[in-house]
Amino acid sequence: MLNLLLEPLSFGFIRDALFIAICLGILCSVVGSYLIVQRQGILGDVIAHAVLPGLAIAIFLGVDIFLGAFISGTFSTFVIAWIESQSRVKVDAAMALVFSGFLALGIMLISVLKSKVDLHHFLFGDILGVTTDDVWRTLIITVVTLVLVKICYKELLFYTFDPLGAQASGLPTNMIKFGLTAAITLTIIASMQAVGVVLVISLLIGSGVTAYLLVKELHQMMLLGSAIGIIGSVGGLYISYYQNVPSGASIVLVICGLFLFFLLFSPTQGILTRPKRKKNSSKKVGHLFEI
Repeated sequence: MLNLLLEPLSFGFIRDALFIAICLGILCSVVGSYLIVQRQGILGDVIAHAVLPGLAIAIFLGVDIFLGAFISGTFSTFVIAWIESQSRVKVDAAMALVFSGFLALGIMLISVLKSKVDLHHFLFGDILGVTTDDVWRTLIITVVTLVLVKICYKELLFYTFDPLGAQASGLPTNMIKFGLTAAITLTIIASMQAVGVVLVISLLIGSGVTAYLLVKELHQMMLLGSAIGIIGSVGGLYISYYQNVPSGASIVLVICGLFLFFLLFSPTQGILTRPKRKKNSSKKVGHLFEI
């Protein structure tokens, strides 16, 4: 058993991939928790696809592709907010429109500008191909995001559950919203290397929503979600190594498998535990009528 755990660590690219997987397991759970509580999980998918035009332009101009991806992903959220505020269009419809529009624009720019964007790598990721720069970039994004969340936790908590109350109390809600958008975009950019844009939403939401089945408090959901994210990411990498299957898909399937397990067997919300609770509650009601 020990040899099974240690053998992959003899390869440098596996060690780098494991380090990034652990960072992403924590980062995605913390940031994704806010999306889950705000019921905006699909926003992560929108931003993930909206970074494609930024990637194409950045490669054409010869600048850092992550800078282009950040600007493009952040800009997409402003477009969504602008459409919602200036028309009768609801936010879900605005997200769907921006999702398809930015993706189509990115594909068009790749063709027109002849940008050498590896669409397969962009769509499905390649965590085993990370470089030292990717490791440091992911570490910096993770540390900075976690520190800011820790410092601003009370303000973020207030804004997340009561944005109107936060605005009335004088909190800079626009700045908080921009900060959350920036954190989501940076998390998605870091995660693209691991699982690609097709699967990034599962990594961003999966561990947090699994923890949501087990705990009630936001900080508990972040902590437990981080543990689930680490287990899913590391477990998926080991399965990928020994079974020779795609790493990104393996990571996401492990996380989805954990969600399905707790969806069925959660002590308080598991599907298979509901009949027992209903039976107990019916007994209590009958006992009250007898009294």
